[in-house]
Parts: sequence; C-alpha cells; structure tokens
Amino acid sequence: MSKQRIPWDQYFMAQAVLLSLRSTCTRLEVGATLVKDRRIIAGGYNGSVSGDVHCIDEDCYLVNGHCIRTIHAEMNALLQCAKLGVSTDGGEIYVTHFPCLPCTKAILQAGIKKIHYLNDYHNDPYAIDLIKQVGASAEKVVLNPVYFEKLSFGSNYDPTH
Repeated sequence: MSKQRIPWDQYFMAQAVLLSLRSTCTRLEVGATLVKDRRIIAGGYNGSVSGDVHCIDEDCYLVNGHCIRTIHAEMNALLQCAKLGVSTDGGEIYVTHFPCLPCTKAILQAGIKKIHYLNDYHNDPYAIDLIKQVGASAEKVVLNPVYFEKLSFGSNYDPTH
C-alpha cells in the first residue's frame, strides 16, 4: 500500500472513539465528534451534568432501565456548540454508536445533514425514517486498522499503569 493519509471518515471517527474513553457512564461508552467544513467544532461523551456525581463513582442512576444521570455524547456535543454559539447547520456528526431516537431528533433539528456511526446500537426504525424524511443520511463507518498501525504511545509507556 502506498503511503496515504488517513481518510476523513476514519480520522473523525477515531476522534469519536478517543472521546468515548472519557465516558463516565459504565453502561455504554460513547463518543461524538461534530464536524463542519472538515473542521471539528465540538466533541462529547456520555457523562453527568458538570458538577454532579458520575456513574463511575456512584453507579448508574437507573429509572425504567435507563441511566438518567447521563447526558448522551451527541447531546453533549450539540450543547457545547449551543453554549459557545457555534452553528451546526449543515454539519456532520461522527458517533461511536447509532444515536437513540431523542438524540437523532436533536441532531436533525440542529441541522446536521449526515450521521456517521461505528456500531449499530438499537437502531430505531423511526429514527431511520426521520433521517430519510428530512433529507439527511446515516452511514456506517468501518475503521481500517492499517491507518492506526503506526500509533505510538511513547517510549515511556507502561501498560501496567
């Protein structure tokens, strides 16, 4: 294989995967990267409201089988844009897992035109219909390990710590 730069979909999805490592909800670690004009405008991961306790510290707060303590990664990324006054209209989102129905609705309402996801996760039929109905699209991304072979963790990396 000739030396190629990592394709944009691989690059942005890798960012979402990296963000997922910050998740504080133990039920599902999700990361999301919002992109506009090939520029990252926000990132998010599953976690509690700033200042609240985290699931990793006090377990999940479950009601009807759902953790209500956690804000989803997609919402956190959208809310970061809202807080900072950054337009998401016409943007794209890269998410480690297919968004739930409420997140899909928020993503579409924010003007996001393309949803890229790494893993299927309870892909809601109504969410899929909504995506098509509003003229947006969803695309599954498959990460190619070739682009990640040369990652280095530094010469001081100790996997036991």
